[in-house]
Amino acid sequence: MRLADTLLREFDQEMAGTRKVLERLPEDRLGWRPHEKSWTVAELATHTLSIPFWGTITLETESFDIAPEGGPPPSPRTIESVAEGLERFDAHVARARAALAACSDEELERDWSLLMKGEARFVLPRAAVWRGMVMNHLVHHRAELCVCLRLLDRPLPALYGPSADERG
Repeated sequence: MRLADTLLREFDQEMAGTRKVLERLPEDRLGWRPHEKSWTVAELATHTLSIPFWGTITLETESFDIAPEGGPPPSPRTIESVAEGLERFDAHVARARAALAACSDEELERDWSLLMKGEARFVLPRAAVWRGMVMNHLVHHRAELCVCLRLLDRPLPALYGPSADERG
């Protein structure tokens, strides 16, 4: 079995769970933040739903500069509604899934670089970037969104088994 086929199974599961969390974001509380140092729900959701796009960048390029010399750092526009977020997320997921499905094992073993002002911050095989900076990163921020949902007294979806809110 190709490595991409194994990664796709995990990708599909995690994207379905992430979509469930995004669907439950409270439209009327997108500007809320749990702490003054925290992102708002909308900012955190925007970051989270953009992570599949990073997967596409990882698979379709040799490197990415998060602070290009002479230009602003890339930053997605913060969502203004849950529907906008879901639409953007679905587009990112579809494109990332297609890019991963098209990858050979050799392409996943090829090095990829994260740059800052043209300097390499790290160089890792694409598969390692996919697991660490795409999948694990997304799960981390999805969990932060779940904390926000709990603090806002919104029901949590079942992700890896029933949640306290969805038990029989």
